[in-house]
Order: sequence, then structure tokens, then C-alpha cells
Amino acid sequence: MSKNLKGNLILLLAAVIWGMGFSAQDLAARHLSTFSVVAIRSFIGALFLIPVSAYISKKKSETLIPNTKKGKKDLLLFGALCGVCLCVASTFQQFGISNYPADAAASARAGFITALYVIIVPIIYAFSGKKLSRNVVIAVLLAVVGLYFLCLSSGLGGLYLADGIVFLCTISFSLHIICVDISSAKVDAVKLSIVQFIVCGIISSVFAIILEKPSVSSIFAAALPILFLGVGSSGIAFTLQIVGQQYSKNPTVASIIMSLESVFAVLGGALIGDKLTIREVVGCVIMFGAIIFSQIPTKNNLKKE
Repeated sequence: MSKNLKGNLILLLAAVIWGMGFSAQDLAARHLSTFSVVAIRSFIGALFLIPVSAYISKKKSETLIPNTKKGKKDLLLFGALCGVCLCVASTFQQFGISNYPADAAASARAGFITALYVIIVPIIYAFSGKKLSRNVVIAVLLAVVGLYFLCLSSGLGGLYLADGIVFLCTISFSLHIICVDISSAKVDAVKLSIVQFIVCGIISSVFAIILEKPSVSSIFAAALPILFLGVGSSGIAFTLQIVGQQYSKNPTVASIIMSLESVFAVLGGALIGDKLTIREVVGCVIMFGAIIFSQIPTKNNLKKE
């Protein structure tokens, strides 16, 4: 199996876990507030990965903590940057999901809005001086149409505050993807994940203690979805993202695969009772089409590859 195929399969698995994780976030939000969910899942993710990293380091005859000054500095610096971006993104996402009305298809809406990062990332790069392709411009217009059908099913009154909050999460996740792209070539994937989760957990814990004061009974009530989020969505999936981005040679294919989390979010939402109207289904299809269209390589890109 080639490294490129291996990387794409790894990213597909991450997309499946992330997609199903939207339903777990919805369930966890019924018992715990935003910062509590983010803090607990982050620490669980870090605790899950520490023995994994120790085992891998032993197999490679390496130390768990880099033994060079530069290695330690890079791990802490990039881990902190990724951790802050992840904390902001996860907080907006969880807060948005917890604020959807009971009759809204929270998992599906949040999943598709979050997946717009594959359009936002190239736009951010464009502001740094890189030319924005015609495909991305058309994709943005399609995404706006898709969002109208998905979020404005009853006119302006159909736009939820939660949709806007989740969109802020999308921007934050876009920055996280860029940060991971820069970091993954310089820092070990699993160790980077551990540090980013510890940083994310610490920041979220401070706000959880001050603003939310979670009870032990509420934590136990949300135990199963939190465990899935901590081990699956955080510990496993985010690490798979970093590893997959290292292996995958074609960023176009990689972005499409990761965006499939939106499809699995809809499937996961259906499992816990979410129902979509025909108008919302049309919106989901158009948005997914925008995501795919934004990643179709142009003739110029093909020549460069």
C-alpha cells in the first residue's frame, strides 16, 4: 500500500469518527455545559494518547519528551498554537450545538456548516497573497445558496443563533488546519496531539470552573458521549488528521475526504432521531456540492502537480 493511499484511508477514518462525534456532542450537551465538555474530552484525549506515544517512542528508541532544546521548544510552541486554535474551535462548536432548538437537526446543520472549512482555508491563503481560483469563488456562492436552504427554511426567522456560532467554529477550525499543516512537518504527530489537548483542556477547565461549576452527577450522566468524544473524536481522530496530512500527497483528495465528516454527521444525527425537511436536505446537497467543487483542480493546478 502506498503512503498516499494509506494517508487517504487514515483521513477517511478520521472523517467517520468526527461525523459520528456531532451526535455525541449533542448528547453530552444535554447534561454538561460547553467548557466542561471541551475540558473533559481534551484531558481524556491526552490521557489516552500518552501511553500510545510512550509505546511508539520505545519502538523507535526515542524519548517520550524530545531530548534536544529545539525539539522541546518546537513541541511546546506548535502544540500551544494548535491547542489554542482547537480550544476556540471546539468551544464555538459545542456551544453552537448546545444552543440549537430541540426540533432542529443539530448534528446535520453543525456538520455541514463546520465542513465549510475546505472553502475557508483557501480563502485565508488567498489573503496571504495566493491567487483565489475561479472554482473557489463559485464554491463560495454555492455555499451561500446551500446555507440559505439549510438555515433559512422559514425565511429569516429560520436562521438560528447557533448557526452563526458554529460558523465561528468553522473559521477557527480553518486556522487549526493551517496550524497543523505548518506543525506536522516539524513535530511528531502523537506528541503534538497530546500537547494541544493539554493546552485546550487547561484553558477550558479555567472557564468551566469559573462559569459552569459542573457537578459529578452531570459528568457521570454524560459519561458515554464524553468518552466517545475524548477517545474517539479527540484522541484518535485529531491524531489521524495529523498523520493523514503527513502521508497524503494530494491536498485536493485529502480535503474532500475530511469534508465527508458532514455526511457522517447527518447519518449520526439520524441515529439519535434528527429529522431533516426536504428543503434542508437540498441545502445539505448544495453545500456538499460546493465543498467538492472548491477542491476540483484547475488546469493550472494540474500542471503544477
